[in-house]
Amino acid sequence: MPPPSNSTALHLIVLPEPFFVVKLKPGQEIAPCLIKDLTSGKGSFFSVTRTSEEVSVVGESYKWMPSSYKEQSTWMAIKIQGPMEHSLTGIMASLTAPLKLAKVPVFALSTWNTDYVLVPTEMLAEAIRSLERDGWLFVQGVKSGLARL
Repeated sequence: MPPPSNSTALHLIVLPEPFFVVKLKPGQEIAPCLIKDLTSGKGSFFSVTRTSEEVSVVGESYKWMPSSYKEQSTWMAIKIQGPMEHSLTGIMASLTAPLKLAKVPVFALSTWNTDYVLVPTEMLAEAIRSLERDGWLFVQGVKSGLARL
C-alpha cells in the first residue's frame, strides 16, 4: 500500500541510534536514573505508556543509560518525517502493510507530529527495501542506519 500522498511530510528517515523496548509490570519502578535523564534531556527519544496490564518504556539508546535497558536496544526506528496533518487517515496502515508482507515485525508509536515504526535491527535492510519497493521515499539516515548492519 504506497504512501497516500507525495507530501514531503510522508518521507521516511531512519534514526541513527538503536532503540530499546522494555516492558515493566504495573508498579515496577522505572530506573530512577532513566527518569532523571528523561527530565534532563539526555537521550533524544523517550516514550512511556502505562496501562492496567503493563508499562512500556521505549527510547533511543544513549551512552549513560542502565545496562538492563541497553541490552534491550535491539530495534531501529523509521520515522515519518512529519509533521503530519491530523486529517490524514491510513498512514500507519500504509506504512506497515509492506512490512507485514516482508514478515518484518514492528513496534509502532505515534506522537502529535508524526509516527514511528521500530523494526528489529537485523531486519532493517529488508524493511527499507520493502518500503522503497512500495513507493516510500527515504530522505536521510538510511546510510547511517545501514552502516550498523
